[in-house]
Amino acid sequence: MQTQSMNFIVDIDNVGKRIDVFLAEMIENMSRSQIQKMVNDGNVTVNEKIVKNNYKLKEEDEIVLNLPEPVMLKVEPEDIPIDILYEDDDIVVVNKPQGMVVHPAPGNYSGTLVNALLYHCKNLSSINGVIRPGIVHRIDKDTSGVLVVAKNDISHRNLAEQIKEHTVNRIYLAITEGIIKEDYGTINRPIARHPVERKKMAIVEGGREAITHFNVLERFKENTYIQCKLETGRTHQIRVHMSSIGHPLVGDPVYGYKKQKYRLQGQALHATTLGFIHPTKKEYMEFTAAPPDYFIELIEKLRNQSK
Repeated sequence: MQTQSMNFIVDIDNVGKRIDVFLAEMIENMSRSQIQKMVNDGNVTVNEKIVKNNYKLKEEDEIVLNLPEPVMLKVEPEDIPIDILYEDDDIVVVNKPQGMVVHPAPGNYSGTLVNALLYHCKNLSSINGVIRPGIVHRIDKDTSGVLVVAKNDISHRNLAEQIKEHTVNRIYLAITEGIIKEDYGTINRPIARHPVERKKMAIVEGGREAITHFNVLERFKENTYIQCKLETGRTHQIRVHMSSIGHPLVGDPVYGYKKQKYRLQGQALHATTLGFIHPTKKEYMEFTAAPPDYFIELIEKLRNQSK
């Protein structure tokens, strides 16, 4: 198999760093664990010698990282039931369940929404390639709710432009830890990849602009039921923003409390409303999906505890 290489020369500022830490900082789209596996597999050399992950860098070290050619992937249609809220020749709007990944990714090529959509409607836009056909925007695996998918490239470009211009109406329901005293508020804090934990996002100075508007729907004994309206749509935006003000989402395994009181399968977050201009009809359309059963049951439990 052919390989392509990435070469680095260590400068004085990086002397003494572990090689896995250095490479994870230098290569944006690769996690530290992926780097470590490549080192363990012998795909990384320093001065033409294979090293271990704990190798400490010296000035003028020449590092070579050999990247195998990406394997050509084929995403297979799968007969998976999906909740379709609307469909025509241009778009399909679905209510994604909690626990379903939106599109395939390394190590997870089946059981996704894309696999299900390919079985159901055959044609999806080609803009995002074989792995993410039709996917204009995403919601996390453990977030449920409304998602629009493009069935052709013209619709995809139009919807993507609306998202870029912040004209899509996106409303979420969430349950937070703690009691939020304000009835409403706006969180305007930039978000970027976490500088150390590369699979996480964080509030980072100089990151991408991120704005979340929230209002309180109901307060419980130790939790708050809120509605969030996204002005921007950054990865994990609501989860990061609410955690940043001391009110992470209940059940959030990444940004929430280490000890979870309720045994949820993920964060209590539901994309309840999605509104946009139809790409060809040019009419405003809005779709709403009620929260899933676990979410409603949790609210009832919190209400009963508050009595």
